Amino acid sequence: MIGGGPAGLYFAALAKSLDPTREITVWERNAPDDTFGFGVVFSDETLDGIAAADPEIFGAMESEFARWSDIDIHYRGRVETSGGHGFAAISRMRLLQILQQRCLDLGVDVRFQSVAPTAAELSGEYDLVVAADGVNSLTRAAHAEVFQPSLDVRNCRYMWLGTDRVFEAFTFIIAETPHGPMQVHAYPFSGDRSTFIVEMTERTWQAADLTDECGPMRLAELLGDHLGGHKLITNNSKWLRFTTVRNKTWRHGNIVLLGDAAHTAHFSIGSGTKLAMEDALALVANIQRHQDIPTALERYEADRRPVVQSTQRAAQASLEWFETIEHAVGKAPEQFAFNLLTRSRRVTYDNLRQRDPAYLSRLDGWFGDGNPPLFQPYELGNLSLRNRIVSAPITLDAAVDGVPGDVEFAHLVGKALGGSGLVLTGRTAVSVEGRKTPACTGLYTDEHVRAWRRITDFVHSQTGSLIGVQLSHASRDLSLRVEDQFTEAARRAVEAGFDIIELQAGHGNLLSVHLSPLTNPGLDRSFPLRVLDSVLGELPVIVRISAVDWAPGGTTIEDAVETAAAFMAHGAVAIDVSSGEVVAHEKPAYGRSYQTPFAERIRADVGAPTIAVGGISSYDDANSIVLAGRADLVAIGQAQLHDPSWPLHAAASLGYAGEGAFWPAMHRAGSRRPLSAGRPRPQLSLRPTEDLVHRRWRANG
Repeated sequence: MIGGGPAGLYFAALAKSLDPTREITVWERNAPDDTFGFGVVFSDETLDGIAAADPEIFGAMESEFARWSDIDIHYRGRVETSGGHGFAAISRMRLLQILQQRCLDLGVDVRFQSVAPTAAELSGEYDLVVAADGVNSLTRAAHAEVFQPSLDVRNCRYMWLGTDRVFEAFTFIIAETPHGPMQVHAYPFSGDRSTFIVEMTERTWQAADLTDECGPMRLAELLGDHLGGHKLITNNSKWLRFTTVRNKTWRHGNIVLLGDAAHTAHFSIGSGTKLAMEDALALVANIQRHQDIPTALERYEADRRPVVQSTQRAAQASLEWFETIEHAVGKAPEQFAFNLLTRSRRVTYDNLRQRDPAYLSRLDGWFGDGNPPLFQPYELGNLSLRNRIVSAPITLDAAVDGVPGDVEFAHLVGKALGGSGLVLTGRTAVSVEGRKTPACTGLYTDEHVRAWRRITDFVHSQTGSLIGVQLSHASRDLSLRVEDQFTEAARRAVEAGFDIIELQAGHGNLLSVHLSPLTNPGLDRSFPLRVLDSVLGELPVIVRISAVDWAPGGTTIEDAVETAAAFMAHGAVAIDVSSGEVVAHEKPAYGRSYQTPFAERIRADVGAPTIAVGGISSYDDANSIVLAGRADLVAIGQAQLHDPSWPLHAAASLGYAGEGAFWPAMHRAGSRRPLSAGRPRPQLSLRPTEDLVHRRWRANG
């Protein structure tokens, strides 16, 4: 075992306890009482695994734990508290002492202040070599051609400190200093100490002129109001940048990586030691389960990689949120706190409602009338939407000569009957030349107007939805009187009964070509703006953009902010924020709600109403997006293809039956959730149970 940190020692103790005949040697370059850092945090789920694997280790840890369930967010003179989270923390020194003692009691050969031979040298002498040698792993570096590491050094600066102020909960402090915002991640780990991590963007760090030497003193001054007269404590504390470690594989012959050597996750979700000890437990379990080392290592990685990748995705979202915190400050304290809590997408609206119902009830009351955010009305230009759900524009390519037929009727009417506040058509060409395919719908003849009118009349008479048309032009030939064609299509949109127009200025269409440096090196917005001017009139206009190109040298979010600002200045009522489909070599980072951060950034920087779209599948995520202020509206695409009544089913699932959920007369009998299995549970406790929703840590335990 190379490395005697928590992962290495825990592996050694478990492996030895399961088979005392095993000869296990741990090399640790530091002395037994050397440690860096302060406290480490565990989730209840991880602790359950530790308790089952080695009750003796767990018992010793449990007696030292600081426990709490609240998260406090200090922002602009307010403290917002969310409960029901369940944390336990312990001094890193005490954790190491417990693990060291357990190893010594079991007969593990622990060699402190010893430099380990290389993994290559050890692999010939030992059946298994476990490299738990940290984020700067020499083992990983020595076999980089096999492990193929990716080291992503991030932008923020942080310093790991301690304090003798004992916080009562996991505490986020957002301090808006003259140099820029600084964030503190603090939590108690004993009766007299707390961890106190200070993080800030590079710009704020440079402006504050902080160094390793003066940093703690200057931070004590800048954050003095939050320390309450207590001091900051250093322990080899330096300004660092976080490195996210990923490896293509964690194993090489009989050598295997463990913990930070294999992977890291940003400290803002508190998972470093937790992941490392889970790794150790999984590795020992697979060695115990399988006869040969290669199979055990293969199964270990197969078991752990999905868990680690999920955690890293959450950590990536969290660290990116803190990297861009300058764009988040400014929200009301209620919304800012919810936005922070849900930044990783692991904590969501429904998740918080289960953990702390009173907290979510207060938030719903602050945001609207006490009902779910998704079903609050919204004023879009001169239109009133009954809820925040938009049926995303989906191109069906089923038209004949541009005329929408039964396929378009069934699709759009089905979405409207399903309860969306606004239904958008798919790509609709403004001319014959503007079609992307021969089966595109169009809006350039009177026959098109009559066919669309059949659809819009049904939507208006039988549903509670509004309906809009997405106007587009796929040709790149600017000699085609394009502006005039858009003007004519906008006039016909009024005749066809549409309530709103969406101008397609993304996804590689004609207007999009002018907005990407990959297709227009000059990035000239003048033509798309003239087209917007040409369609402005009786109907409000949304503009859809590709916020980023997902390709080197392409559109950036900063470009998109400027583009959105220009469209809004010319009269758009909202920005529909999509991405990509501009160049063939794009590499989108597909995932859950993957485009929503772009909508949030534009909303924050421009002050524009935005529509979030892409990878939004659940009612829970949609509610979270709206309540957090990431977007004003959510566009549902694939999920509503799967379930055309997605909005109404969301309302039923949330127990909502107000005006925001319009059940057509023909379907009104189905507005209540169908009966399902289940029974009331008896209350069989004689004494009041402990309040686990708002459990706080006190200095006396």
